[in-house]
Amino acid sequence: MSNPKYFNMKPASKAQPDASRIFEFTPRDYARVRALIYKQAGISLNESKQEMVYSRLSRRLRAKNLNSFEAYLDLLESGSDSGEWEAFTNALTTNLTAFFREAHHFPILAEHVLKTQGPISIWCSASSTGEEPYSIAMTVCEALGTLTPRVNIVATDIDTHVLNTASSGVYPIDRIDKMPQDRVKRFFMRGKGSHTGLVRVRSELRNMITFKSLNLLAGSWPVSGPFDVIFCRNVMIYFDKPTQSKILSRFAPLMKADGLLFAGHSENFLHVSDAFTLRGKTVYELNHRHRAASPRAGS
Repeated sequence: MSNPKYFNMKPASKAQPDASRIFEFTPRDYARVRALIYKQAGISLNESKQEMVYSRLSRRLRAKNLNSFEAYLDLLESGSDSGEWEAFTNALTTNLTAFFREAHHFPILAEHVLKTQGPISIWCSASSTGEEPYSIAMTVCEALGTLTPRVNIVATDIDTHVLNTASSGVYPIDRIDKMPQDRVKRFFMRGKGSHTGLVRVRSELRNMITFKSLNLLAGSWPVSGPFDVIFCRNVMIYFDKPTQSKILSRFAPLMKADGLLFAGHSENFLHVSDAFTLRGKTVYELNHRHRAASPRAGS
């Protein structure tokens, strides 16, 4: 979603029913969805996402044997089915990722790892189906020349379904089509028999990563710093500016003085938080005041 806006809505107008829809989906229903997902996950949906929302949530109506969006949203708000909140959030979370996506970040990560003394701690805060944290792990291994480097990677996501995929480390073989063959041979095992067409990340990489469910809007996070690196790429674009500012203010105390924050290519934090300065190529570092209050590298 680009330029997300929260509730910059025109007054509800008379909407023509869509004959292709099984369930009625009114402007009021969509307004309720927007309010609920913003409160639950900080995601700001704009008007252009109505068809996407209808398509994804229609499946939930069918799963719950409900015949209207009004009944489904009433169910959520009643609190009588706490598990449905997780399904609702999972349905509206977009997970677009790939191995070594935004490749310019990984040489910067490798350089930072090489000059870091002592154990290395990294937080991937929007891990999706795992390609990003595994790319981080591969980069660290290559930089340090070992499959058992001194690194601990915490990978989190709000979507519990994608975390299951991530922790298994199993992917269709076409996901690694563009990866150099020497990297494939070093870090992946090809499936045989009934697993033909699949690859699995080597156990050494899986052992470096701890996958956890985490909502960036939650009052407490099940992670603890200080971190040498935080990856928060292509997730802030779903939040409005006040939410971005709040999250960044919570990142700063979790980082080491010389830590790096990696953002997505379309994200700009300069006018959102005064805790960070731009190092270059959507990589941020703490400003002088926050550096002075943070632990040094190697601590």
